[in-house]
Amino acid sequence: MGSCAPLIAQPSALVLVKLQLPIAGVFICLAILFTSGPARLANETPSTNLETRCGWFANPTPGNTWLYDREAEWTIGVQGGYQVPGDWPWPKFKRGQWVVTNAGEYGYGCACLQLRVNNQTHEVLEIKTSRVRPLGQCRQDASLKKWRRMLK
Repeated sequence: MGSCAPLIAQPSALVLVKLQLPIAGVFICLAILFTSGPARLANETPSTNLETRCGWFANPTPGNTWLYDREAEWTIGVQGGYQVPGDWPWPKFKRGQWVVTNAGEYGYGCACLQLRVNNQTHEVLEIKTSRVRPLGQCRQDASLKKWRRMLK
């Protein structure tokens, strides 16, 4: 009878180990999930630092907003599609700094945005600050002339 006691103790220890392994596995998965950062698409290459880009800030219709600078067309939002996440500071255009091209107050102006972008998709990922510039600065910038047809 004394030899049976160790045999009974071994299965219960094995059961405890079997119960602890899945629990430990869950904690390991959660640790990996929360420390790996946000998921990114394979072709997404966002810039890691904020940068300042200046050019034509266009909002021609509801939900559609772009920044046209010397390098590219940057998508801030497309109706029914991509929208820069979160709240962000919209440029505060005053009278004479905004050209109305559509019903309501839709149009364009000249602005600088401190932002983070995806250089492959040309999507704006984050906007930290915005600053309005006089229309003349964008109109006189030769590198922005190619975008004038997009603003009508």
